[in-house]
Amino acid sequence: MPITVDIDGASGGVLVDTVFDYFEQIDRRFSTYRTDSEISTINRGDLPVRDWSGEMMEVLALAARTRTETDGYFDIRKPDGSLDPSGIVKGWAIRNAAGIVQRAGISDFFIEAGGDIQSLGRNSLGLDWSVGIRNPFNADEIIKIVYPRGHGVATSGTYVRGQHIYNPRGIGDLITEIVSLTVIGSDVFEADRFATAAFAMGRDGILFLEQTPGLEGYVVDSNRRATPTSGFGAFCQP
Repeated sequence: MPITVDIDGASGGVLVDTVFDYFEQIDRRFSTYRTDSEISTINRGDLPVRDWSGEMMEVLALAARTRTETDGYFDIRKPDGSLDPSGIVKGWAIRNAAGIVQRAGISDFFIEAGGDIQSLGRNSLGLDWSVGIRNPFNADEIIKIVYPRGHGVATSGTYVRGQHIYNPRGIGDLITEIVSLTVIGSDVFEADRFATAAFAMGRDGILFLEQTPGLEGYVVDSNRRATPTSGFGAFCQP
C-alpha cells in the first residue's frame, strides 16, 4: 500500500528511514500475503502459542476488545477460521510510528498508510495539516476537507478494493448500502478499528459512530448521498 511520511526538520530524513524500517518489520510479522510472516505461520498451525511474539499477542488482545466494544461487528477471525488482523494492525502500526517520531522530539509530522492518517502540529507552510475525503464515484474529486489537529483519520470502503470487508454477523451478505465511511478518532488506531467495524454495520454504522463518544464520521451511500455525524463539521473548519 502507498505510505507517506512527512517530517520537517534536520533530523527528518533519518526519522523517515526509521519509520519505514518499522513498517517493514510490521509487514513481515502481520502480512497475510507473505507465507513467511508470523500470522501466516500461525494460520498454518506451525507456531505454538507460547512462541507468539509480544506484538502479536498485543494486537490479538486489542482485536478481542474491539469485537466486544462493537457487539461482534469487528472480528479478525475469517469464516474459514484463519486470523486476519489487517482491520486493526494498520492503525496500530501508524500510531506506533507516530510515537517513534514524537519520542525524537518532533511535533510537526504527517504519516499516512493506505488512507489512514496520523498528523500533529503544522506543515512546512505553517498551516494545519488537512485531509481530503475522496469521492468514491470519482477518484479525481475531493468532496470534503477535514483538519484533524492531532486526531486520527481512517476510511473504509469498497470503491478501491471491492468487497473486502465482511459483516461477521451476516456471513456471505455483501455490504452494498454504503461505499465509503471516514472516521475521526482520538488517534489513528481508534479511527481505524472503528471505521472497519462501522462499515461492516452498513447503513447503521453512522448511527453507531454518532452514539460513540470520541468518534465522528462521514458516510457516502450507494445513492451518492453523504451523511455526517453531528460533530463532524467542527473538523471541517480551517
